[in-house]
Amino acid sequence: MAKPRALVTGASSGIGTAFAEQLAAAGHDLVVVARREDRLRQLADRLTREQGANVIVEVADLASAAELDRLVAVVTDLELDLLVNNAGFGAYRPFLKLDPTRAEELIRVQVLAPTLLARAALPGMVERGHGALVNVASALAFSGGIKGPWMPARATYAATKSYLVTFTQILSAELEGTGVQAQVLCPPTTATEFHDIQGIDVSRVERMSATEVVRASLAALSRGEVICLPALADPGLISDWTAASTRLLRG
Repeated sequence: MAKPRALVTGASSGIGTAFAEQLAAAGHDLVVVARREDRLRQLADRLTREQGANVIVEVADLASAAELDRLVAVVTDLELDLLVNNAGFGAYRPFLKLDPTRAEELIRVQVLAPTLLARAALPGMVERGHGALVNVASALAFSGGIKGPWMPARATYAATKSYLVTFTQILSAELEGTGVQAQVLCPPTTATEFHDIQGIDVSRVERMSATEVVRASLAALSRGEVICLPALADPGLISDWTAASTRLLRG
C-alpha cells in the first residue's frame, strides 16, 4: 500500500523542517521545497535513513515567477495527500522604507505561491475525496489594529498573513463535504532562525519551539479546526472573533 505523500515548502529550516520530520515519522513520503539545496539534501538523507521515507527534493525560489510556475506544474502532476504552504520571510520594515522589490517578493512568496500551489493540488484531492492543506500564517495576521513600540513594522508582512487567514477560512467552507480540509496555522514567536536573519533580538520573548507549533497544527487538523493558534490559552476567542466579524459585516 502506497504511503500518503506531503509537500512542504520552506522545508530547509524551522517550522518547515519540523513539519517534514513529524510527517515522515507519521508514515508520509515527502516532497521538500526550499532554495537551499544543501539543507534539503541533508534533511532528505536523514529522513530516509531514520524514518524510511521516500523524499523528493525540489529546489525552488518561490519569489521567481519561472520557478514557481515549474513547481506548480510538479504539484499538478503529483498525488498529494497534504500540502503545507510554509515558505516565507519577515522583511519587517515601515512601508515607506520597504524596497518595492522586497515588497513584491513578500507578496509572491506569501500570497501568490500559496494560492497557486493550492489551486494546483486541491482538484486532485477533491477528486480522490481526501486530503488537506495547511497555510502557515502568523499571529501577526490579527495585529492590524494594534499599535505600540513593541510591535514590529509589518504592514506588508502582516497583510500577507491576513490574506492567508481569510483565504483559508473561505476555502474551508467551499471544501465542505469533499473530504478535503483547509487549515491556517498562526504561530506565535517561534524559536527558529526567522528573527536572527533579520537581526532582531527576541531572546527575552517567550517562544514556542517549531516542534511544538507543528504538533499543535497536526493535532488541530485531526480535529478539523480551521484556524490554529498554538499558544492561545482560550480557544473560545477564535469563535468570539468570528462571531464579532459576522456581526460587523451584517451591521
